[in-house]
Amino acid sequence: MSSGDVIVSLDIGTSKVRVIIGELSNGAINIIGVGSAESEGIRKGAIVDIDQTVQSIRNAVDHAERMVGIQISDVYVGISGNHIGLQTSHGVVAVSNEDREIGEEDIERVLQAARVIALPPEREIIGVVPKQYLVDGLEGIQDPRGMIGVRLEVEATIITGSKTAIHNLRRVVEKAGLHVADLVLMSLGSGYLTLSKDERTIGTVFADIGAGATTISIFENGTLEATSTLPIGGEFVTNDISIGLHTQLENAEKVKLKFGCASLADSADDQVFKVPRIGSNTEKEFSQVDLASIIEPRVREIFQLIRTEVYRMGYEEPVGGYVLTGGTMSMPGILPIAQSELATSVRIAAPDFIGVRDPAFTSGVGIIMFLTRSLRNRSNVATVKKQAVKKAPTDEPGWFEKFKNWLSELI
Repeated sequence: MSSGDVIVSLDIGTSKVRVIIGELSNGAINIIGVGSAESEGIRKGAIVDIDQTVQSIRNAVDHAERMVGIQISDVYVGISGNHIGLQTSHGVVAVSNEDREIGEEDIERVLQAARVIALPPEREIIGVVPKQYLVDGLEGIQDPRGMIGVRLEVEATIITGSKTAIHNLRRVVEKAGLHVADLVLMSLGSGYLTLSKDERTIGTVFADIGAGATTISIFENGTLEATSTLPIGGEFVTNDISIGLHTQLENAEKVKLKFGCASLADSADDQVFKVPRIGSNTEKEFSQVDLASIIEPRVREIFQLIRTEVYRMGYEEPVGGYVLTGGTMSMPGILPIAQSELATSVRIAAPDFIGVRDPAFTSGVGIIMFLTRSLRNRSNVATVKKQAVKKAPTDEPGWFEKFKNWLSELI
């Protein structure tokens, strides 16, 4: 990768579609463009209307393109959902170089060997995450390049998903006029962005609480060990507000974003607002305390469900505690509620870049940072120069297909 290279991520969420443009500058990534649009056609993180989703993607891409002044052609698309599965695998190859020095080709071959697993016909491999490499039986190696050995092994986690979900995701992006450079597991990118090396080692629960779904990921021994998705999120809070205040969902969402407070103790009685009532031409006045009395019980329930799911996954007392992110975590007063319900150390994580310092942008920025970290030493990276972002020619697929196959093996 060289200075000026650009990576574009696409996060298709239940409430928002976000496009984030990152540029490599002096060895570091800068976020130079952000585009977002209201998400239509998505329910609980799943695509239910392709045409509406396509239009939402186009709107977000147009927004980002206008901000930076470039044409986006290739994107890395985040994927999540309860169809995602993790499977351990082992690969072994003989070092091919005559001088027994391990090179890029050996790493690619051993990762390819790890991909040889039995899968049901409805499942598809999304990527491979190396846990550790072994050189002639020596364990604990993270990067074997340049080492001398005869036999190279890898212990890896194979990320799989539903073919239907994967193909529909690719379909909507391609119908929006974009090329899918690759799919990246969002919890993997977000985890490497927000968790420290120690947190990933000792055992930490990472939870991304979005509008329609909550993705729970367990990081331990330096890698992603387990993941699960619950069909709960901020939309449940909006629905409760709509019922409690007897107003339309659109009004409930606006009120939540402007006046919402997750903690009744932190709400203010003097903050008042009016909302139109369903079936009436009149508006009724409420206070932030009234709103918090509706929000707090639902937020507590969400954290209780998260804790129950973590127990079910076999991690009752995570040493590293909980790290929370996602758009729902932007609500004032939510941290003390989380600390009370999860009964351990809890912190809220967000990207530390100008323009995206919000938990809602963690997934999109995480994809870019994960790719940068994984590909920093590679020369054949699917990035583009800012001054020459064009569609890849359809009649010359060779080099790009080769890169795509390699990238799927890496992540």
